[in-house]
Amino acid sequence: MITMYRTMRCNDIRESDIGKTVQLAGWVDAIRDHGGVIFADVRDESGISQTVVHDETMLKGVNREAVISVTGVVTKRDPETVNEKLDTGTVELAVEKLEVLGACRNMLPFDIDASRGTREDVRLKYRYLDLRNPVIHNNIVLRSKIISFLRRQMEERGFMDIQTPILTASSPEGARDFLVPSRKHKGKFYALPQAPQQFKQLLMVSGFERYYQIAPCFRDEDARQDRSPGEFYQLDYEMSFATQEDVLNVCEEVVGNTFRAFTEKRVTAAPFPRITFADAMLKYGSDKPDLRNPLVICDLTDFFANVNFPLFKGKPVRGIVADCQGQSRKFFESSLKFAMSIGMKGLGYLTLTDGAFKGPIEKFLTPEQKAEVIELTGMKDGETLFFICDALRVVNRYAGQIREWLGENLNIIDKDSYEFCFVVDFPMYEIDESSGAVIFTHNPFSMPQGGLEALEAKDPTEVLAYQYDLVCNGVELASGAVRNHSTEVMRKAFAIAGYSEEELQKRFGALYAAFQYGAPPHAGMAPGIDRMIMLLADEDTIRDVIAFPLNGNAQDLLLGAPGEVTEQQLLEANISIRE
Repeated sequence: MITMYRTMRCNDIRESDIGKTVQLAGWVDAIRDHGGVIFADVRDESGISQTVVHDETMLKGVNREAVISVTGVVTKRDPETVNEKLDTGTVELAVEKLEVLGACRNMLPFDIDASRGTREDVRLKYRYLDLRNPVIHNNIVLRSKIISFLRRQMEERGFMDIQTPILTASSPEGARDFLVPSRKHKGKFYALPQAPQQFKQLLMVSGFERYYQIAPCFRDEDARQDRSPGEFYQLDYEMSFATQEDVLNVCEEVVGNTFRAFTEKRVTAAPFPRITFADAMLKYGSDKPDLRNPLVICDLTDFFANVNFPLFKGKPVRGIVADCQGQSRKFFESSLKFAMSIGMKGLGYLTLTDGAFKGPIEKFLTPEQKAEVIELTGMKDGETLFFICDALRVVNRYAGQIREWLGENLNIIDKDSYEFCFVVDFPMYEIDESSGAVIFTHNPFSMPQGGLEALEAKDPTEVLAYQYDLVCNGVELASGAVRNHSTEVMRKAFAIAGYSEEELQKRFGALYAAFQYGAPPHAGMAPGIDRMIMLLADEDTIRDVIAFPLNGNAQDLLLGAPGEVTEQQLLEANISIRE
């Protein structure tokens, strides 16, 4: 760190340096004039040091956020000026020489330490200032450390870092492609990879048994709090001669170790729970369950088939038991209001008080049925049973949303832990609601459980795949699958989803051909880097852990992308703009 501009970093001076002449360099964090004595705090990436300037002419024209180099003697602070919040709070630098390295000539659009309270469009326009905020700056430092840690973890396990192309062919992988026009091949386009899916499988066919990379992925999809529009990064890895469990074991070791290294919160011990997709949807109402929430959904469909309550007749019914003791009437009114806001027609409930049920559904139950409810749900005195009833395609999702609402509003979610699980056994196919066609639910390159025989013998919606997700605190952190490495299975799997063999060879020709030259069984996974860091940094939005993110409307407000290009550039790319 010693250069012509400094001999120490700002946060490094201590009482042991008193009497030494040192040189610091950094940004002017604050200037305070105490009448003849001026205090200037100097900040670099390491922290802050207070300097004392007795000659005010040294600071002529120096504003906050100017970059300066100061030389002076380290002295002990007066007791009344000690700042216990700073590592350097007992010492200061008596400035003998000051040099301006970079003047701050413009008025700041926001105070650096208050940037997080500024409108996001302003923050992103002046992102280089926003990144000076210690919290945001430290998020990017944390990102660097986590990625370095992940690389070491993978290499210790024998994985080889191999880069795959950015300019590639368009491939149907669940989102819109970003297209790049070809100058040399008129009317043809490259696509930015949504994931290195085909390339990593081709690497397995090529004999590289353990591949990984910190892979950039590009998808033209809308932003969310946990999803950046356009570009994101994942720890992509693939293994030859590997089963689902082999891949999951690597994931829980690498990701588990990473979380333990960068947090003091409790982290799920390995092995992480394996929850089937069917159980996840039934018990938690989501394929990415937040296991910090102790509430579990139960299926009461069979029970209500024998209850004389018309609204629940012939429909699936879910129940959630929660301890609502001490909650006011307003709480239950709010729960109903929330239920209506998500599309439910109502929210029934029963409360067990002193051994007796109270609630709008109580009168429809016989004494025997009330006893059965207690046995089925495990209700205890003082607890409330909420009922969710709707069409089969939405009832689990509604129940999951009610579970989340209750968890948050009853304050029963453990915020001091990272709860991991794997969701496994995803359906291979589903029916598209708009077209009625059979489509892939997950990764089209996955191996169906039971292989070719299952595809030929079962209804497509009953076929399960060797597909799996890693979930942490209700956030999907990774997806993966055992890959299909058989051309026969591949043909049949894609035929069910409406792809002819001709189209299969056209869209995935390299992979299809490669499998005919001896392909090993292989499987892989891809934990999301940005989401991982978002969780570890305890941030609510993924943009606060990315150095230069797009905004929610997929715009780069700093450099002005997407932007117009010249007519000459359009001509070279054989592109015309249509209104």
